Amino acid sequence: MQDLKKYVRNIPDFPKKGIVFRDITTLIGDAEAFRTTIDMFYENYKDKGIDAIVGIDARGFIFGAALAYKLGVKFVPVRKKGKLPFKTYSVTYALEYGTDTLEMHEDAVNKGSKVLIMDDLLATGGTAEAVVKLVEMVGAEIAGIAFVIELEFLKGAEKLKSHPILSLIKYNTE
Repeated sequence: MQDLKKYVRNIPDFPKKGIVFRDITTLIGDAEAFRTTIDMFYENYKDKGIDAIVGIDARGFIFGAALAYKLGVKFVPVRKKGKLPFKTYSVTYALEYGTDTLEMHEDAVNKGSKVLIMDDLLATGGTAEAVVKLVEMVGAEIAGIAFVIELEFLKGAEKLKSHPILSLIKYNTE
């Protein structure tokens, strides 16, 4: 298995002092590393009977759409409030300071379908937890939640522990 961590650029003090930003643009900018990333997800999920991949706005679209193509399943975007043109389900969730709202088209996921939720990074888990609620609103089954990167020290996986989680790259310190 290729070490994908070496393709992630670390940017200190972004977006504010004391934070190390894990930049995936260098990973997706390397064709072989990006292909390996999608192949690793594919190997894990190819036999799970996935019907749809729900990608979280916006970097989850990159990985989710590529994997949906490879699996031959539909891709469903979850967007920030006001970005989807049709009737939506929405969930408002807490941020460090304030709230945010995510939406999914009402007809995007069928009741009883097996869904994989994807995003680039798991930090505190609040965004992924909100998407879990959206998927559960329609009565779909969550087959798993997948991330390229997990910041283990922020303990976001604890909010998602009732579902299988896959993170390809893990950081256990800032």
